Order: sequence, then C-alpha cells, then structure tokens
Amino acid sequence: MYSVTVRDHIMVAHSLSGAVFGPAQRLHGATYIVDFELRAAQLDANGIVVDIGLAIELLHAVLQPLKYMNLDDMPELRGLNTTTEVLARYIFDRLKERLIVHPQVPVGVQGLQSMRITLTESPQAWVTYTGDLSESTGQVSG
Repeated sequence: MYSVTVRDHIMVAHSLSGAVFGPAQRLHGATYIVDFELRAAQLDANGIVVDIGLAIELLHAVLQPLKYMNLDDMPELRGLNTTTEVLARYIFDRLKERLIVHPQVPVGVQGLQSMRITLTESPQAWVTYTGDLSESTGQVSG
C-alpha cells in the first residue's frame, strides 16, 4: 500500500460538554496539526498516489472555514461535542465529500482506497480517524 501525507494546522476555540473535561468545559483555544493521508494499492499512470499539490489544496479548503473560529458558534457543528475525535471525523467526511466528486481523483479499486486524518494536540497527544473511501459518509453531520 502506498500513501501520501500532507499537513496543515488550525487554531480554534470551543468548549466541551461533560464533567470528564474539567476546565475544558469552559471556552478555550486549541491548535491542531492536521495530517491528511491518502492510500492506494497501486500508483496511477503518472506514478503517483495523488498529486501532492492537489491534496494540499483540498486540505486547505476544508480547514479554512474552521480557522480562528469558535466551533461552538458554527451552525454545521451545533449540537456536537467538538472533541478532537469528533473533529477528526468531521474533517475526514468533508475531505471525502470533495474527493469522491473530484474529476482528477479516482476513488476505489483502481485509485484511492482509504484515508487517515490525524489531529495532533500536543507532542504527547493525537487522535486519528481512518476510513475506507468506498464506504458512505457516516455519523458526524455538518
């Protein structure tokens, strides 16, 4: 399996619901490094998994609406407890929506098969969501 990973980052504000989150129940800031990994069993006719520039553009387009936002105020995230896990799945779903309709990106057996989104909160903590690109988008709405 081949993979290509590109990286960006976001700075957001949010609050988390539930006593388990202690002081993070209050409004606070978070900075995430976001890794976007695409996987394919074989290379395309150009000898690549995906154009790296295109992957960077797609990631940037999905992250841009989140940058410097209070996630609690965003209509598409309303009602969600925007934990790092939930945010990783949200970003995954938005990228998948763009990938499956992109004319330059074959998805499926002859193209991209899976992807992984990793949000790094600190050098000691990160969250990953991995999914098959042939499955329908899932639980996290928005």
